[in-house]
Amino acid sequence: MRRAASRPLPADVLFAERLLAVLSGQRPVHSMLRHTAGRAYDELSRLAERGPLRTRGTHPVLRAIGYFEPRPGAVEVFARIGAGDQLRAMAFRLERGRDLRWRCTAVELGGAVRAPRGEGG
Repeated sequence: MRRAASRPLPADVLFAERLLAVLSGQRPVHSMLRHTAGRAYDELSRLAERGPLRTRGTHPVLRAIGYFEPRPGAVEVFARIGAGDQLRAMAFRLERGRDLRWRCTAVELGGAVRAPRGEGG
């Protein structure tokens, strides 16, 4: 079993920002069409319909990110999204294709919780 990596993966932050933009209504879901594979686009479409990261006033931001590499060419990314004192968890899987491009193959979003004092903002 591989450990969670501490060094940044070039695609993880890029994909997290793209997913955040779609789920907050800043970008249309179809902007992710060529960046997804398998059921991921359908999952993302269902999530985006509900607008789970749309907020009034404070825009959601990527607070923290990390990833786990279960095998070469696949990473499972976890991110903490913040908007004011609200935190959400986002997870997604990236797989490198034969063309060496990373594509999102799964996406999930956790519920909102209040940030402990000192972690908001």
